[in-house]
Amino acid sequence: MKSHLPRRTLMAVLLAAGFPLALNVAAQEAPAAQEKGPAAADAMLHALDVKYPTRYQPMDANEVKAVLDRVFAYLDRTTPAELIHKSDNSPITDLSKADPDAVLKPGDFRLTSYEWGVTYQGMLAAGQATGDQRYTDYTQKRHALLSQLTKTYLPVVKADTANAHAPIKSFLNPHALDDAGALCHSFLKAQVAGTKVDYSQMIGICGDFVTRHEYRLKDGTLARGGPDGKGGRKMRPLPDTLWLDDMFMGVPTMAYLGKVTGNRKHYDDAVNQVLQFSKRMFNPKLGIYMHGYVEGMRDHPEFHWARANGWAVMAMVEVLEVLPKDHKGYKAVLEQLRAHIKGLASYQTKDGFWHQLIDRNDTYQETSATAIYTYAIARAVNRGYVDAAMYGPMANYAWNAVASKVTAGGQIEGICVGTGMAFDPAFYAYRPTSVKAAHGYGPALLAGAEIIEMNKKYKFGLNDSGLMFQGTR
Repeated sequence: MKSHLPRRTLMAVLLAAGFPLALNVAAQEAPAAQEKGPAAADAMLHALDVKYPTRYQPMDANEVKAVLDRVFAYLDRTTPAELIHKSDNSPITDLSKADPDAVLKPGDFRLTSYEWGVTYQGMLAAGQATGDQRYTDYTQKRHALLSQLTKTYLPVVKADTANAHAPIKSFLNPHALDDAGALCHSFLKAQVAGTKVDYSQMIGICGDFVTRHEYRLKDGTLARGGPDGKGGRKMRPLPDTLWLDDMFMGVPTMAYLGKVTGNRKHYDDAVNQVLQFSKRMFNPKLGIYMHGYVEGMRDHPEFHWARANGWAVMAMVEVLEVLPKDHKGYKAVLEQLRAHIKGLASYQTKDGFWHQLIDRNDTYQETSATAIYTYAIARAVNRGYVDAAMYGPMANYAWNAVASKVTAGGQIEGICVGTGMAFDPAFYAYRPTSVKAAHGYGPALLAGAEIIEMNKKYKFGLNDSGLMFQGTR
């Protein structure tokens, strides 16, 4: 039966009834034809339903939160903040006494990994964006546990670094940025946000390692493959190797130390790192970074791994969050961020994701990088670093892509497992994915939180079938 309702009224009825849409034809339409009489057969072809594999409309705040809530429920259930006896799994309730049999109760993820430093930040952001205290409490509870364990076990580790046992020894005696940097960033962000935890010892440990003990090249750039302490050189994988990942593992911590301590040398260090990494590793023609760089080589393994590019773009938005606008390097970091976001934008796939190797369409679409880009681009829109009309729609679409990978049980699919650097495309293209890869959970929380904030500030919707910016709210 043919409907006699005007088209716009009919669409409103369908929306009110909760029909998923064929919605991409609604919001605003092409002008009505001025000619009178029967319409030609092609008159409404532009309004045909399109079956997008990824949802093609912004999620409202409640829909985003529903996705985040599934992730939260899974993580809260599977990352216990408890200490137990390794010998019999019995709980340890007195955390003030060092126990050589003590371990953190195992869960799906480690509470002191660099990935969980990102997750703590994601929980804080989700709590702020949604007003749901459970997210904030997640981070505060686990930070408080780590703070108490630091007080108890740091003297033990210092007394016998080689042989001492501690449940969080890799943090108390860090050997790499992965042990300290992202966790330190989470502590500093929480402290700035007013979280009621004593962070002094923990920030002292990790901040000191990042700024004073991690190996650097002669110009001060953070690097891997330094002296091994035995007269040789470490192979990470070769001496004097830059990993793009380390822009995030160290640089935001430097910037936040500048804010917390008031010492501008930390701001200077953070800016120099961004510019020195970028000078060596950013390809201005492509608008993206290579993953690894070996100082002294004539040619470099230029593989544009997606998650490493995520760590870089995330590092820059985090630095700009606290870098004073009157700092001499502020404009340079901002311009580098804009160049990178512009480059990334050109590689978003038709389904809203980015490929594992960004510029290689024969590699799979990867979730953690897509989540990081969603967060960084939405944050850049929210802070006015980039144009909302240009970048807001792609951030919304990217979030929908990420959300499509969150299962009913809160696990996230399509996350590349931990990845070193290599000199061939096969290494990256065939890296496995797993729902137990911790790298995607914090970025998904950050992405959802920032999308909520972006869509509070700006309106996006369908305009003549296209997802577009529709003004400031």
